[in-house]
Amino acid sequence: MSFSPKIKSSYTPKRLAVKLNAKGEQFVVRGHPWVFSNNIIKINDNTSSGDLAIVFSKNKNRVIGLGLYDANSPIRIKMLHSSTEKAEINSEFFKTKIKCAYNKRQALLKTNTNSYRLLFGENDGFPGLIADVYASVLVVKIYSEIWLPYLETIIPSLQETSNAETVVIRLSRSLEQSKSHQLKNGDVVYGTLENEVIKFIEHGVHFSANVIKGHKTGYFLDHRANRKQVGEWSKGKTVLDVFSYAGGFSVHALYHGAKEVTSLDISKQALEIAIQNGKLNTFKGTHKTIAGDAFNELKWLIKNKVTFDVVVIDPPSFAKQASEIELAKKKYAQLADLGEKLTAKKGLLVLASCSSRVLVQSFFDINSQALASSNRRYQMILKTGHDTDHPIGFPEGAYLKCGYYRFLE
Repeated sequence: MSFSPKIKSSYTPKRLAVKLNAKGEQFVVRGHPWVFSNNIIKINDNTSSGDLAIVFSKNKNRVIGLGLYDANSPIRIKMLHSSTEKAEINSEFFKTKIKCAYNKRQALLKTNTNSYRLLFGENDGFPGLIADVYASVLVVKIYSEIWLPYLETIIPSLQETSNAETVVIRLSRSLEQSKSHQLKNGDVVYGTLENEVIKFIEHGVHFSANVIKGHKTGYFLDHRANRKQVGEWSKGKTVLDVFSYAGGFSVHALYHGAKEVTSLDISKQALEIAIQNGKLNTFKGTHKTIAGDAFNELKWLIKNKVTFDVVVIDPPSFAKQASEIELAKKKYAQLADLGEKLTAKKGLLVLASCSSRVLVQSFFDINSQALASSNRRYQMILKTGHDTDHPIGFPEGAYLKCGYYRFLE
């Protein structure tokens, strides 16, 4: 089998000498992967995305790091190597980094799981690049043009390391509109894909993902450990899974013996996938669905005095930009309040956030304040973040937070 010629780039990256201001230099020395345009005080003319930025220290004129230049982003340089130790950015450099990332996932791969994130962007030294594996299919999502000249090197190494039989490319919206490549979103660049819906396993539970049309790379792998935990605490319980998407929490709950599970999502198509994912497994409980706006549907359930033993609320990101942070915080407070009213006596409420702009402590403070105003005694029994295949390499890399609240009455 050979790789598609579409991954070859006609552009040969240039080498750029870069000097930064004190703030930018401090970021690089500390190992932060982002250099903003306003931190650059000197750079070559005639630069293009994908050029290799060689960052020199301001005073001693020695190399302190290597990165890729991004002409289309305020984060102008995405760092690959932050050190005074010499490094050559070549196939061996990327191969070593990919191998290192793969080794970090070994404990997870020893469980009954064949789906995992092989590369988690900046956190694994690949800013703007994600690689997820679903059984024998590798899905590589590219967010920046900086990677176009290097795909010919990186993708074969990812395929070899993961032993994938098929490689699919997914593109960000901005890259779909770019004229700097021949790729299309969903292109199969290695092997064949008979069905775009791929079946995979996480901790013994069967799921499916549409690797061509599904969100991101087809599924959300970051909550895997939380799904397993909720499942284990759902035996014999009634469960409400809010913003359920493809039914991750719902299916784990059913698999572990929940009596009744209700998946709630605005998308009828997502709910159909949740039902199908449930049917990939053997379970005795009842799987119900509610299609509609979460806030409206939760209020309707409260009005009708419906409660559940376990309530999971895992919304999409509410703050994609700084201007949305305050509104996002209000929405989290509202969801915590609605969730408390829907949680039965001595029940479990699970509240999650994937908004990186709402900081960890802030999210947990919002939940505490909302629950305190209910006058119900509760205990926070668990606080979690990303699963192990989402290692955190820098502060902004940590977006996922999840709190488990057990009511004592």
